Amino acid sequence: MSKKQKRSALPLNAAREVKFKAEVVRDGVRVIENIFIPLSDGTRLSARLWLPVDAESNPVPCVLEYIPYRKTDGTRGRDEPMHGYFARHGTAAIRVDQRGSGESDGLMEDEYIKQEQDDAIEVIAWIAAQKWCSGNVGMMGKSWGGFNCLQVAMRRPPALKAVLSVCSTDDRYSDDIHYMGGCLLNDNFWWGAIMHAYQARPLDPAIVGARWRKDWIERVKAMPNWPVLWMEHQRRDDYWKHGSVCEDWDAIECPVMITGGWADAYTNTLPRLLAGLKVPRLGILGPWAHIYPHDGTPGPAIGFLQEAQRWWDHWLKGDDTGIMNEPMLRAYVEDETGAGKWTEHRKGYWVGEAHWPSPRIAPTEFHLGDGALSTTSQNALSISFRSPQWVGMGCGEWMGTGVAGEQPADQRIDDGMSLCFDTAPLEEDVVILGAPEFSFEFSSDKPVAQIAARLCNLREDGASHRVSYGVLNLTHYESHEHPKKLEPGKKYKAKVTLNACGHHFRKGTRIRLALSTAYWPLIWPAPEAATLTLSTGNSSLMLPIRPASSDDQAVKFLPPESAPDAPVSIIRKGHAERRVEIDLLNRSATYRTVGEGGVFGEGVRQFDETGTSLSHDLTRELTISADEPLCARYLITQAYEMGRPGWMTRSETRMELTSTLKEFHVKARTEIFENGKSRLVREWDDLACILRRGERRMITRELL
Repeated sequence: MSKKQKRSALPLNAAREVKFKAEVVRDGVRVIENIFIPLSDGTRLSARLWLPVDAESNPVPCVLEYIPYRKTDGTRGRDEPMHGYFARHGTAAIRVDQRGSGESDGLMEDEYIKQEQDDAIEVIAWIAAQKWCSGNVGMMGKSWGGFNCLQVAMRRPPALKAVLSVCSTDDRYSDDIHYMGGCLLNDNFWWGAIMHAYQARPLDPAIVGARWRKDWIERVKAMPNWPVLWMEHQRRDDYWKHGSVCEDWDAIECPVMITGGWADAYTNTLPRLLAGLKVPRLGILGPWAHIYPHDGTPGPAIGFLQEAQRWWDHWLKGDDTGIMNEPMLRAYVEDETGAGKWTEHRKGYWVGEAHWPSPRIAPTEFHLGDGALSTTSQNALSISFRSPQWVGMGCGEWMGTGVAGEQPADQRIDDGMSLCFDTAPLEEDVVILGAPEFSFEFSSDKPVAQIAARLCNLREDGASHRVSYGVLNLTHYESHEHPKKLEPGKKYKAKVTLNACGHHFRKGTRIRLALSTAYWPLIWPAPEAATLTLSTGNSSLMLPIRPASSDDQAVKFLPPESAPDAPVSIIRKGHAERRVEIDLLNRSATYRTVGEGGVFGEGVRQFDETGTSLSHDLTRELTISADEPLCARYLITQAYEMGRPGWMTRSETRMELTSTLKEFHVKARTEIFENGKSRLVREWDDLACILRRGERRMITRELL
């Protein structure tokens, strides 16, 4: 037996047989393992429910979390301590799997479609009508669930009284995992591959019975090629406008609380929501990655569940909890904590803003000169530059998840291959809070070009810490909806809005603006290597400087609390690798990550209450030539195993992305196994995508 086969056998040999309990009562909370919510078209959605034990005689409000990640096993570990906490404090909680996921009926066609919202509206009405519910419903979630609670709020179901959105977006094109600044994010492909593995998971026979295999095979047969769905919409068209709440702020009429973290990818939504919405609203921006703040890493974590319960008690029960006396925005201002070094705790402090946009924040302009960045005017220069295609190897992950190695490395790796502008050593501390903006005049020698702008804190020892960044497909200089080819040699004006941030530049350090014409492995390259010419006299960096004030509102949070975790056994420790390799002979670079046991190296786990073991291995390889963008290649392989003794399932997925001057090529293969026996092989063609309608079409590059 091979090493790989031995590893595959471990979950089967280690797991123990456990019989599902339909309901348990612990610490005053009834936990109902599975209920089916009927919809008007006959579909049933699978749900897990937490109730105060006396809820049927003393009805309570209910909080809904509605996502496609499998409540029985996929998110059980994070659901139990959070939703159990709400039930302990007099608020019911329900975790519903969307249509076509988990043990819910039906098929999933795409993310954030109208059917998803329609189903949620029916679910909310069903919850409000239950004997144990007071009729008031809140909706919350992180990421997908953070998106759709805002989207459903736009539909205004009568029983929905408040939402709490975590790590989400208001703009599906500009600020999600698919595109950034009109550039194709490589995480679009990663996320598509993850969806291939997630949606290839079977229904659980302990819940749905003998039909599990038939429905499982039907799901895989009907599965779209996820990344291709999103690559077909390369401009900000109606596909992306649907579900983007920034299209109509006034459509949301219920109160909104939103939280996020600087180490996450979704930092821009929160300040835009606070500025755009008219309803009562609050925001909390901490140092965390894509994680609920009571588990927040990097820390400090906060008592998020206490804040959430204050929110629910105020808006769902009518109790005066004082939550609306808090500043509209509570934000963590970070200090530089060691360029490229993983730290579980970020140095810094909390500040409060009573209003957003804040009248105290002063946009301050910095001018570009001969390598200089200054608040005074500089001599106008014309500077041409072209970066190696592999610049960006120190960028870290687009979306942080709170694990070591994902944060940006010391930026000297990339600064040396970029055009840099530095301030003199700062004579006093500078604090920024908000979104920096780089406005510039440029010309290009190619019709399609990109630019990446990085804001760095340059320490006195020379180490460079990335504070924020932004990228722009320069054909989108006027519009993401109507991009235009560049006329070589012609001058244009454009603006890159960098990600919102909160940072404290200490006296004696320098502020650096670093520019490059590529940013691999974060974004897919332009079809040709372009040389840009920057006109410094018409270019500047705007920083949102926040002066210290004696009337700063004190911001404090309680330590994290939660209900007890779901009982879990670690069957095998995980293994993770992250490395960059340079091939000097072929002038190519490869960015490689490995996660064994879990995507982030968390290990093979068993949920003891159900006896279900889970293992997810994933390897990514992103390779590019220094001089030839058409050599770019992204390969993802993964294996997902889950089951119990006598019922072990596995999916194996291989996906590859390459491109020519005019097309993207996507090749994908998924095979599913039951107890070692292959049940189905599904392939997607290399040069064409197989769509739901059965058509075959080329994936054309539209100014990407």
